[in-house]
Amino acid sequence: MSEPGTDAQSTPHPLTVPAPSANEEYSLVQRWYVAFMMCLVYTLSITDRYSISTVLEPIRRDLHLSDANVAFLTGVSLALFYVAFGFPLSWLIDRFSRRNIIGFSLIAWSVLTTATGVARSYGQLLAARIGVGVGEAGGTPGANSLLSDYFPPARRPMALQIFALGAPIGAWLGSQVAGALAYRLGWRAMFLVLGIPGLLAGALIFFTIREPKRGRLDAEHHDASAPPILETLRFLWRQRSAVHVMAAGAVVALWGWGLMWWTPTFLIRAYGLNVGQAGAILGPVHLVGGSLAMLGSTWLLSRPYLTDSRRIMRLLGIYIAVATVVTGIMYSTHSLLLFRCLLWVYVPALYIYIGASFGVLNNLAQPRMRAVYCATTLFIANVANLVIAPEAVGMLSDWFAPHHHPDAHSLRLALLCLVPTGFWASWHFFRSTRHLLEDERRAETAPQQP
Repeated sequence: MSEPGTDAQSTPHPLTVPAPSANEEYSLVQRWYVAFMMCLVYTLSITDRYSISTVLEPIRRDLHLSDANVAFLTGVSLALFYVAFGFPLSWLIDRFSRRNIIGFSLIAWSVLTTATGVARSYGQLLAARIGVGVGEAGGTPGANSLLSDYFPPARRPMALQIFALGAPIGAWLGSQVAGALAYRLGWRAMFLVLGIPGLLAGALIFFTIREPKRGRLDAEHHDASAPPILETLRFLWRQRSAVHVMAAGAVVALWGWGLMWWTPTFLIRAYGLNVGQAGAILGPVHLVGGSLAMLGSTWLLSRPYLTDSRRIMRLLGIYIAVATVVTGIMYSTHSLLLFRCLLWVYVPALYIYIGASFGVLNNLAQPRMRAVYCATTLFIANVANLVIAPEAVGMLSDWFAPHHHPDAHSLRLALLCLVPTGFWASWHFFRSTRHLLEDERRAETAPQQP
């Protein structure tokens, strides 16, 4: 779609979209359509990432791997390149068309998701997962930055909580739907099917979304240029509340998503289920429990009481602490019924913090720093979630296993070692409130580069 004010005689940079006028307005329908599309981008990202954890055990058996080996192949390889490319792509996102970068990224990782399904060796599968990681690095930072120019500061936590609905929907697709596909067609065919929707969504983004002017909803920031990454990181480090919010999100990812990465395998080993049955247990909890948690917290975030972001952080700290106790019981019990019941307390904890945390972080950043803030958050969270947690649990499981043949008991012990980190996340949420209002004012009033 063409932008107003385009000079037909000029040849713009391929990533650049001419900025609309400063007084541009978007209708309610346009704003929520963009929120829906960005939610779809996030859904497809989580679907791809979570589906491979659903089929960890079939992949491990097919390729004759240990728990540590399969964790590196499926999680660590993606994460290393996801985090490595996060900062270069965020630099581009803060300077060029976010719409185009998101569209290119989505199409690229969708193609490589299908390549995962046709890989015939350890090396080919590793290369495909590396490529997926590179592509996904452009999705979430671009979406966060784009949404912040469609929604005003007071509504960003709510809008980004809607965006974060992609997490429970994607986890449902990546568990129940992917598990059913893998059980009936095999894990390779599963990846071929899951790669197709991203190609269509990428085309829609290119042709139906407009690139808004940066900072159009932020006072006194309309004409600022993006600062160097190091300057942004120095500003971030001075925003102590932002550091604690980022740390809290990273440790929740380490604890919650680290446990969930191995939960399908744990169900298969501990309770004798197949991949389809394990996915059928987890999928509805993600879709219903996760979505209700996101929608309920979205409603709460729209209440006047929670316009004070300190209250948001305190509520998150309390809930994560309760859920940490729950996970200790879950991975200790030998009752499948109790395990399934407690999932309805634990799984919502994986989602309620995402949109609220990103919304608060965007209010702690200047407009042309937001993609770097987001990339920094994702860097830390994905190192915790996809590098440290899967590999640490896999290595511990191998170490606890008799004769180095991992089983249900060794995996149970490894998961219980990870459980207490949830209390660490709660501490960061509470600590972030000490200077939160002061840091929000600094983000609003600090001088920008001309």
